[in-house]
Amino acid sequence: MEKESQSIDPVPFWKRKRYLIALLTFFGFFNVYTLRVNLSVAIVSMTEIRNVTLTDGTIIQEQDFDWDSKQRGVVLSAFFYGYITTQFIGGYLSLKYGGNVIFGCGIGVTALLTLLTPYAASVSIYALVAVRVIEGVFEGMTFPACFHVWSKWAPPMERSRIMGFNMAGLYVGTVVGMPFSGILASTLGWQSIFYVFGGIGVVWFILWLLIVRKSPADDPRLSTAERNYIMSSLGDEPNKLTEVNVPWMKIFTSGSVWAIIIAHFCEAWGFFTMFTQLPSFLKDMLSFDLTSSALLSGVPYLALSICVCCSGYLADWFQMKGILSTRNVRRIFCCGSFAVQACLMILVAFVIDKFYSVLILTFAVGAGAFSLSGYAVNHLDIAPTYASIIWGISNTLGSVPGIVSPLLTGYIVTTPTEAEWQIIFYITAGFYLFGSIVYWFLCSGTLRPWAKQEPIELY
Repeated sequence: MEKESQSIDPVPFWKRKRYLIALLTFFGFFNVYTLRVNLSVAIVSMTEIRNVTLTDGTIIQEQDFDWDSKQRGVVLSAFFYGYITTQFIGGYLSLKYGGNVIFGCGIGVTALLTLLTPYAASVSIYALVAVRVIEGVFEGMTFPACFHVWSKWAPPMERSRIMGFNMAGLYVGTVVGMPFSGILASTLGWQSIFYVFGGIGVVWFILWLLIVRKSPADDPRLSTAERNYIMSSLGDEPNKLTEVNVPWMKIFTSGSVWAIIIAHFCEAWGFFTMFTQLPSFLKDMLSFDLTSSALLSGVPYLALSICVCCSGYLADWFQMKGILSTRNVRRIFCCGSFAVQACLMILVAFVIDKFYSVLILTFAVGAGAFSLSGYAVNHLDIAPTYASIIWGISNTLGSVPGIVSPLLTGYIVTTPTEAEWQIIFYITAGFYLFGSIVYWFLCSGTLRPWAKQEPIELY
């Protein structure tokens, strides 16, 4: 570590290939969320009842799809049925074929299927659900594939900043995707949402395949100086095949692991509830038109994208200065974030106002960034050897709210009325409160005894 910290990259930063890959990964995750969020806005337009004036002056009502709230819930949750199935598979395929291939194909195939979405919807709701499930299958592989890419390309001292920059692409995608989807739907029709974002995804896929290789050793266009720097900083680690005796029983009976899993689930419940339902809430309860609803839906995620950059640096600062222990940093950031979000969810349930509701929801979503400096990195504290496994477990279970929340909302919010939406906010607040209590008492910031096993090298 000491040698690594003293080494200096001889390549000027503007010529470093890994930074170009980081930029492409940022836009890859940008596509991941624009391709995911587009339906949340489009479905408002797809099911909207419009007044149409005929040539003889007669006014009739027109609706592209007469789906009720339960059917809309099924459509919105369909993506996550596929997404939940490929968290582990994505890691395995990345090891076999390369994270660059799996990450690219995961987004590229999703983009192609997005182009087919308007046709699938015109066939039947079942065809649309099938397309969304398959999209989820391919997008589910992107996160583990990304971790594999950076295990080959990122020097250890740069991994935190690179991954933080990449993750920001998710929220920027939401910030851009929601309002732009509303503008497209209002000006060019809801079909244009899928054609535009699907087309952007295909262009990105082509660039990714042309530029990114599995590792520095496989890239003939990489400078010798940068290749030597990356590979020397990693040592022999990327080239070793290892076999690890995973202590599955110890993992699943560890309170600190369950603290991460439960916190991840509770944060995901709030995130996916807002992610899928915010456009509908703004239109149904606050009477915003589609364009305004989509524009305002992106505001909370703008706050989130800003806060997520600040929270990581702040958490590291508390640790480096010795002000807080690792455990207390994780607890305070995660539980404090959950407590604030729970209070704001209860508050917005009573404040149905165009200005204050949007303001409260913006603070609520933005506050979620601080929880990521708690549970989302805690697996590296307690079990770095098995961090990817724990991440796969928690992210798999953390995808369940993406399925259940839209379905539950569809069954509760049927009229819709203020009282129905209040139930949704109460449930969300309850999850945040539960997650805060569990994580506070079960969280750990130190290496667990069962996680000290070293990998066995295979030659």
